[in-house]
Amino acid sequence: MASVDECRQALHDLAARLDRNAETVREKIDLDRTLACRITDLDTAFHGRLTGGRLVDLADGDDPKAKIAMSTSSDDLLALVRGELDVTRAVASRRISIKANPFDLMKLRKLL
Repeated sequence: MASVDECRQALHDLAARLDRNAETVREKIDLDRTLACRITDLDTAFHGRLTGGRLVDLADGDDPKAKIAMSTSSDDLLALVRGELDVTRAVASRRISIKANPFDLMKLRKLL
């Protein structure tokens, strides 16, 4: 099981990767949504905003009103961010749960 700090760092790493790719995907992906990432085995959460192909305003704590809510274990979050876990397969196998409208899910999949 990964720690809260490792999960926080993984999300910051993801934000940095999205930031590097933002210029190429911004025109392809029009997504401006709040995001909550709930870590089930650590009973913790993080929240931020996906906008312009970037993940910004990352902070500790849940956002119950987030338009996109992802729930996963700490190890699966790290694997997803490292590229070791395919998001589509992870959702299909219920390792990751993502609640969002279908159009947002398609756009989110392109970002990850």
